[in-house]
Amino acid sequence: MTFLSRVLPDPTPWRTLPDFRRLWVQGVITSLGSFMAVVALPLQIKELTGSPFAVGAMGLVELVPLVVCGLYGGALADVADRRRIILLTEAGLGLLAAVLLVNALLPHPLLWPLYVVAAGVSGLSGLQRPALDALIARIVPHEQVPAAAALNSLRRQLGAIAGPSLAGLVAASAGTATAYALTATGFAVSVVLCRRLSPAPARGTEGRPSLRGIAEGAAYAWSRPVLLGTYAVDLAAMFFAVPDALFPFLAEDLGAPWALGLMYAAISVGSLLLGLTSGWVARVRRHGLLVVGGAAAWGLAIAAAGWSTNVWLLLFFLVLAGAGDMVSGLGRSTIWNQTIPDGLRGRLAGIEVLSFSTGPQLGQLRGGTVAGWTGTRTALWSGGVACVAAVGLLAAVLPRMVRYDADTDPDAVRRRAEKRAGTGSGAGAGQPLPVPPQVPAAGDPA
Repeated sequence: MTFLSRVLPDPTPWRTLPDFRRLWVQGVITSLGSFMAVVALPLQIKELTGSPFAVGAMGLVELVPLVVCGLYGGALADVADRRRIILLTEAGLGLLAAVLLVNALLPHPLLWPLYVVAAGVSGLSGLQRPALDALIARIVPHEQVPAAAALNSLRRQLGAIAGPSLAGLVAASAGTATAYALTATGFAVSVVLCRRLSPAPARGTEGRPSLRGIAEGAAYAWSRPVLLGTYAVDLAAMFFAVPDALFPFLAEDLGAPWALGLMYAAISVGSLLLGLTSGWVARVRRHGLLVVGGAAAWGLAIAAAGWSTNVWLLLFFLVLAGAGDMVSGLGRSTIWNQTIPDGLRGRLAGIEVLSFSTGPQLGQLRGGTVAGWTGTRTALWSGGVACVAAVGLLAAVLPRMVRYDADTDPDAVRRRAEKRAGTGSGAGAGQPLPVPPQVPAAGDPA
């Protein structure tokens, strides 16, 4: 094995799995198109109102549909064809982009459609994400899951860096209408790619999405300390140490307003660099250590950024923070895809949506509040220190997550055997949900 093959991402899933390759390319196109709207929407609201509150209100409008539709989408992904869900939501997102385009072309664009579309995009994204995650978990062989996670993370980071830069250039130079037109075009291309995906019907799961089904997924997650640990570590890392809301004030404190954009990009740059050198992840078996170690590194780097008085040193530590976050994310994604039964994968992906959507939102609120009390730099470094402490506490309370081994974990071994046998998952193949006796199943008296 050459040095480059040890360091660079393993391309095996992209090379050998046509559906994974189509989803990867579709993700790139959708990401670039979506960022056009992500940048253009707040810019147009600013142009129409001149109000920072009106721009910030988008976050409130988007949060509830994302959470509600994420949970419902998780239940839907376990009883419906996942390919069909992805196809229909992509088409819906394209139609919403067309609405933005029509509104932008009016002599006097209206404000209220922007909020309605923002809520609709958030809801459709929440519906789609569980089906997308569950589909990837089905089409990727067990032994290729770490490599697939690295390739998907690499795709996301490429989009996070290139997307806003390109979108900002287009929106500023050609106007928001052009940005919306490119968004709609991107979704049209994505729909064509999604139509070429193989059907992915539910395996042995009958009925409609329901609160009982969501509760069954939550009961399964609650019964698995390894899964609980991944959710809890992610929430702690984002709640205590997400720094985005503090960047404008940090740039001012350091006398470097020119560095604001670099601060926003630095974390994604770190994640991208780690992704480009993630070939070693395919040889890791103790993915729980990746979750804990990466989250702790994220917190330490954020604390160091808060202590930095030089803007370049601060940017360096933000890059390190992004690399740590990427390591933790690779561990989480691998554990989820290696251990969760196919028949529950959608519902658990819905819980993941809840996890990754609430953590950063609450973290922004925490950071801004603490900064108002103690100052920007203190809010940043204290959040990093609190993150490290919380991750250490969770590791002590949930040792099974830290000891997770893909070769010996009972759920991972069972999922690997089912994939090789082509039988799907226990929960999805008509067998009872694997909830331990001490945890009551949904609907049973406690």
